Amino acid sequence: MPKEAFNGARLRLTNLKEANELHVRGRCAYQNIGAGLSRFTDPVDGRVYLHSQFEPFDAHDVYPCFDQPDLKASFAFTVLAPEGWEVISNTAGQPSPVEGGKVRWTFPPTPRMATYVTAVVAGPYHAARQRHGDIDLGIYCRQSLKEYLDADEIFEITRAGLDFYSRVYAYPYPFGKKYDQLFVPEFSAGAMENAACITILEHFIFRSKVTEAARESRAELILHEMAHMWFGDLVTMRWWDDLWLNESFATFMSTFAQVEATRFRNGWTTFANTVKSGARRQDQLPTTHPIAANIVDLESIHLHFDQITYDKGASVLRQLVAWVGQDTFLRGVQRYLKTRQFSNASLDEFLSDIEQGSGRNLSAWSEDWLETAGLNTLVPTVRLRQGGDGPSIASFAIEQEAPEQWPTLRPHRLAIGLYDRKPEGLRLRRHLELDVQEAITPVPQLQDEKAPDFILLNDGDLDYAKVRFDERSLQTARDHLASLDDPLARAVSWGAFYDMLRDARLRARDFVAIVLNNIHGEDDIGVVQTLLQQASVAVEIFGDPANARAAGQTLAEHALRTLEQAEHGSDLQLVWARAFIGAASSAPHLARVRGILEGTVVYEGLRVDTDLRWGIVIALASAGAAEDSLIEAELARDPTDIGQRYAAAARAARPTAEAKAQAWSALIDDRSLSLAMIRSLLRGFEQPDQRHLLEAYVQPYFQALDRIWKEREIEVALDLARGLYPSVVVGDEVVNLSTLALNREATPGPLRRILLESRDQMERTIRARAFDASAAEPAAV
Repeated sequence: MPKEAFNGARLRLTNLKEANELHVRGRCAYQNIGAGLSRFTDPVDGRVYLHSQFEPFDAHDVYPCFDQPDLKASFAFTVLAPEGWEVISNTAGQPSPVEGGKVRWTFPPTPRMATYVTAVVAGPYHAARQRHGDIDLGIYCRQSLKEYLDADEIFEITRAGLDFYSRVYAYPYPFGKKYDQLFVPEFSAGAMENAACITILEHFIFRSKVTEAARESRAELILHEMAHMWFGDLVTMRWWDDLWLNESFATFMSTFAQVEATRFRNGWTTFANTVKSGARRQDQLPTTHPIAANIVDLESIHLHFDQITYDKGASVLRQLVAWVGQDTFLRGVQRYLKTRQFSNASLDEFLSDIEQGSGRNLSAWSEDWLETAGLNTLVPTVRLRQGGDGPSIASFAIEQEAPEQWPTLRPHRLAIGLYDRKPEGLRLRRHLELDVQEAITPVPQLQDEKAPDFILLNDGDLDYAKVRFDERSLQTARDHLASLDDPLARAVSWGAFYDMLRDARLRARDFVAIVLNNIHGEDDIGVVQTLLQQASVAVEIFGDPANARAAGQTLAEHALRTLEQAEHGSDLQLVWARAFIGAASSAPHLARVRGILEGTVVYEGLRVDTDLRWGIVIALASAGAAEDSLIEAELARDPTDIGQRYAAAARAARPTAEAKAQAWSALIDDRSLSLAMIRSLLRGFEQPDQRHLLEAYVQPYFQALDRIWKEREIEVALDLARGLYPSVVVGDEVVNLSTLALNREATPGPLRRILLESRDQMERTIRARAFDASAAEPAAV
């Protein structure tokens, strides 16, 4: 075959017969950007590690194939590797020595699968092994991290997940007798569902003390990828339009599995607190899209790995389960998997299998929920009457709103919770489930009911929508949310408050006050972490800059007091220590933070370990309180690749023109940087209180966009376009320059989307800051 038959991506074949056999010999380049076959040298010991990453269409960078999900095949790999290496793929390999200190690994043919879930991982990996029933379990990491690998907990989650999914799917694990999970260096995503060969970001090997929320997050990730073995790998979407069939389902099922089969029983609270919150945010952007998206070209696939595909889709599936019933839903899933095993399927086929026996019209449901974009808002309309025994409900209705550009009103299955103030706190009096379908849905069942102190729409969090409070409930929640005894009801309420903040219906300073007045009522450490993060966003992004220093000082002082009172060695102690370190800005607070690092300030039980130390160094660097020698000394303590990335972030975070110029030059000009290092530099470069330095990069950013897009790989270009957008420089100049870039016909579609989303966030920030600075009355809630 002549060389000109290969154009860099495709082989042109001529004179084909009815049956053909093609042999291709080629040489491919290793990468470090999360596509194709990645090569990494560990700076600790010099060992070399390889891993593949093929989603969405990068398998052809490693071997010739028809690289699309609907062309499934059986694959048989043979790998020649150095002696002493482990080589792992989709089937169990057999090693045999050959001359020259090499080993040939031969892998039996796989079941039929898509190219993007094939995998090869190779290197001197450390392995932990266990057997569960007739399945061999393997957990792998590089040698320099093996002391941190808590294999027992990972095996525990893995065993529970395999048993749970085999039962609820009524289908045994479909990929042979082995299930391997590999923590690989410089991985570009959270994890990847390669069949029987799951690759995972090393962030989930904990080098330092972490909270139970971090372990819950890792368990969810393990169960998410495992759910794909059935839903995604066994049955695969026909084309990327139905990517949500993979990702939404796995996101929903992983939480379901957590709650039903592991110790993480608060999974639905986390789901409400993170998954639904992220979905609502993405769904209000001008680039929102239907869950079942129209993928017009291959570049667009990268942008649809977003919170609509993952989080909104999962939230809507939770609504579907409530609408048809859990047993009916699972029976439909079982039909789907059995009927379409080792093949491809579409949205219509999935819904057809769920619809059987449901008594619901899922075609109409799909049109409303999956095939149209946008987010509904549900508002309680409550009219009270006064009586001798106090106020009662004269009328109650739920109003449903939709944004002008996405005007669909949808059928909602939800519950209303009525709560009363008692000496022991807010307690549920009545829980009423109903369907909401129209613009106004009267609720006559609540007429003449004694007026509750707090009314919560979407009690139990079955629905996907924004909810608002009536006036009486708003005041109750402001003052007494901490006393509400249902963590899921609190999570729904916190979500409503955060939506109000983002919509400029609640001042940033008021949001921070509500958080600090009520956060003591939270016993879920993940919720505490999220609320503190949102409070920081309120101060740094949505708050009036004139009040930022005072608001930050208030947050730091509250964090310090709570840290001093926290139980020694507890998760709360660690979380409040991180919050204090992140919020510290005054000289006394920064001196205390440095004292924690140097050991002159000690909190009994607080482990000042590697990750906490780096958190302190980066915080001090951002505040201008860390000299170069401090960063270098910490890097000497932690000379790993992870430490090198922390150090790069610290250097980029320093509030000097020189530090910003060095980081900018590396990001724009250094083509050797790994994607992992690029992301670390981006995290350090933009600091919320460094607007005066970052204004100099507004024009250069927009001037560099064309070059970034034309010269860099798409994985890198997307991260640079997002991460360097001057979001810290809030003002009309950035909005205007964004608009000019958007109006250019030559702006590529993926880049257009990034600019649209970033401009929208900028405009939202401007509105919220103006509202926070005003003396106007808050908007109606």
